[in-house]
Amino acid sequence: MSRAEVITSARNPLLKEVRRALSRGTLTADGLCVAETFHLLEEALRSGLETPVVVASDSVRGVVERHVGKLHGVRLITVPDAVFQEVSATETAQGVLALVRPPQWTMEHVLRGHSLVVILDGVQDPGNAGAIVRAAEAFGATGLLLLKGTVSPWNAKTLRASAGSLFRVPFLEGVAPDLARKAVAQHKMEVFVAVPRASLSLKDAALDGRCALVIGSEGRGVSKEMEGAGLSLHIPTTGVESLNAAMAAGILLYEAWRQRTVK
Repeated sequence: MSRAEVITSARNPLLKEVRRALSRGTLTADGLCVAETFHLLEEALRSGLETPVVVASDSVRGVVERHVGKLHGVRLITVPDAVFQEVSATETAQGVLALVRPPQWTMEHVLRGHSLVVILDGVQDPGNAGAIVRAAEAFGATGLLLLKGTVSPWNAKTLRASAGSLFRVPFLEGVAPDLARKAVAQHKMEVFVAVPRASLSLKDAALDGRCALVIGSEGRGVSKEMEGAGLSLHIPTTGVESLNAAMAAGILLYEAWRQRTVK
């Protein structure tokens, strides 16, 4: 890596592009995601992803250089702490962000092998969406389909909540409901739609085959387009009617993992 560059103004074109991507929850114009925090920088590098730019505040420059100083093809930029705070999407910024080239996935990646797919149907809370992606990796899901109306995976909070899983778990975003239904049908997958008060209980559901789990939005639940896509399934609870979307997804994924790994 060459000597660190110094930028002193938040009006610099690169920093303006970073701030635009963070504010909109999108990739940059060059197709890079903005990964803020040391943990996400480490996860991007651990995942073997191209990381062409790393921006560090002056106060943590030495720490960042120890992370990326020996890497080739990384452009290290340092900025004053106040400038970094202007660009940052967090209130308590750690002083580091990376521009990362995300993997390119296809439907075949998501539905590969003994498929276990999570379909997010209008999940709009970025913390929930990111936590679901993390649970998907933890319990061996083959991938996720983020339907239209679901929060962007590149929203800063979504990416942080995923704790780096978005760098590794195959997913497609902005998928139309009819395309999702056709894809799982073509792959002969059983679809389970998480719905409170459904007649089928999780304890009676067979999740050891090729299957898809549909998780609806926090406020409205599963959309009409996906409600009839498969078997309605509920998680038995005591004292409460429904669960947080991320918690529900985690329970379903764990049960699927348990059934698939039991000897």
